[in-house]
Amino acid sequence: MSCFLLCGVSLALPLFVKADGCQDISVQNETVSGGQPFAFNCTHPPQTLGEVNITWFRNSNKIPISKNMQSRIHQEQSWILFLPMTQKDAGIYQCLIKNINSCYRIYVNLIVFKKYWCHTSRKNPTNLSDEYIQTLHFGKDGILTCHLNFPKSCDLELSKWYKGCKEIHEERFNSVGMKLFVKNISAEDRGKYACLARLTHEGKNYTVLNDISVDVTEKTEYGVPKITYPRNNSIEVELGSPLTVTCNITDFRDNTNLRCWKVNSTQVNDYYAQSQRVREGYEFPVYLEQYIWYTLNITFVQVSLEDYDRPFVCHAGVSAAYIMLKLPVSDYRAYLIGGFIALTSAVLSVMYIYNLFKIDLVLWYRSAFLSAGNVNDGKLYDAYVLYPKPQNGSQLHDVDMLVLTILPEVLERQCGYKLFIFGRDEVPGQAVASVIDEMIKLCRRLIIIMAPESLSFGLLKNTSEEQITVYQALVQDGMKVILIELEKIKDYTHMPESIKYIRQKHGAIQWTGNFTEESQSAKTKFWKKVRYHMPVARSPSSSSRTTSGHMSQN
Repeated sequence: MSCFLLCGVSLALPLFVKADGCQDISVQNETVSGGQPFAFNCTHPPQTLGEVNITWFRNSNKIPISKNMQSRIHQEQSWILFLPMTQKDAGIYQCLIKNINSCYRIYVNLIVFKKYWCHTSRKNPTNLSDEYIQTLHFGKDGILTCHLNFPKSCDLELSKWYKGCKEIHEERFNSVGMKLFVKNISAEDRGKYACLARLTHEGKNYTVLNDISVDVTEKTEYGVPKITYPRNNSIEVELGSPLTVTCNITDFRDNTNLRCWKVNSTQVNDYYAQSQRVREGYEFPVYLEQYIWYTLNITFVQVSLEDYDRPFVCHAGVSAAYIMLKLPVSDYRAYLIGGFIALTSAVLSVMYIYNLFKIDLVLWYRSAFLSAGNVNDGKLYDAYVLYPKPQNGSQLHDVDMLVLTILPEVLERQCGYKLFIFGRDEVPGQAVASVIDEMIKLCRRLIIIMAPESLSFGLLKNTSEEQITVYQALVQDGMKVILIELEKIKDYTHMPESIKYIRQKHGAIQWTGNFTEESQSAKTKFWKKVRYHMPVARSPSSSSRTTSGHMSQN
């Protein structure tokens, strides 16, 4: 009958394959007993080792299995859980494994039979999923394991072990956790065993019975189990935090090695029997073709100081590997990066504020801390004013107003500077070239006034005043030049090379305001820029006396 059903399933499975781009990787047949809980974990390394999304379906139904914990059949993470399994639950189930780049499908065919325990008149079906074959060896000590595979939400408590239909009470047998330790094995230990456990899920209690068929043979050496993790390494964990470490073991199917966690050569559950702060979890096997892949975890409810620098060893037969807990080392790189960012932000903020208020700060510093007395540098004037002399045009009045009226009003009367303006301060009768050559040497700055009309009429091009002043300022004395544009000048193509050089090196200050003497104030933005490039101002009173005396002399 079983063969007939399996053949039928093999023919029916292709009907449920959907053209959804998923790759079929496994078809598993599970013969289970009805009337008790059953769980199946969708695990298929390596597809399920990373971060994947797992969804269970029944037959060709497109509606996923419910994830409601109160449902009799529901999905919990990668598990499908039946509480309990019934005859109606038989059928084909699909486990869909998806990640970002791929999709896989596992088919599980569940065949449900009624199990008859301790009824010799009834024969149970063979190859039940909850029936295991284990081997013990003559004259040795061995272990029988109660394989109850359920998700973590199920609380399992082993209550009794049976041989045949009788509960085991012999001293040679010792039950610890889900394992039955057998001493001095003999031929009489061959036979049928069963472990009975109580399963609690969401406040409901169930009974689970697991059959074990035991054979006793001579000791045969099999391959050594391999522990893939841990690898004698250490991990950093905060004091007082919870922690779970999983031991991954690959062993041959015929091996009956003991797998457990130990500390100080004592099993973890025994070492922490009183506090139960550290506990060994249940063992979960995954059956492959030639091997069994075991996962066995150890859980720290709260990491204590005594746990640090102590090896917690995972044993699998003769194989062993340990994990050591370490206190986290402070990551100084984060502090350095944070400090560097904070320092950089502070520097940039200071630079921004300084550039924003640089002129005001410099002018305040000059007025507060620098002496207002005469400077002994051999200079008589603070600035020589070079400006275009238009013959006609609309800007004649504006240029004359700025140079002859507004500049003296602000820089001389309000700020205390002394200016030399050709056309106002030279002595009549002197040669023009000698006056310019002599006066430019007595000035600390050169102020050049630029007007747009001076570009088209060549009013400041190849004149003797321009040539002499610029030559003396740039070549002989290295004098600082202040370039003032009455309007924004975009094209300097036709200007003298010296003017273009000054514009490129020192920039230009663009005139803002109107050409009335009454509205001018040294505290406006334009005049602050001019004062910033001028030398330290002397007192307005002394400058006024000097200027008035000079004017009377003229």
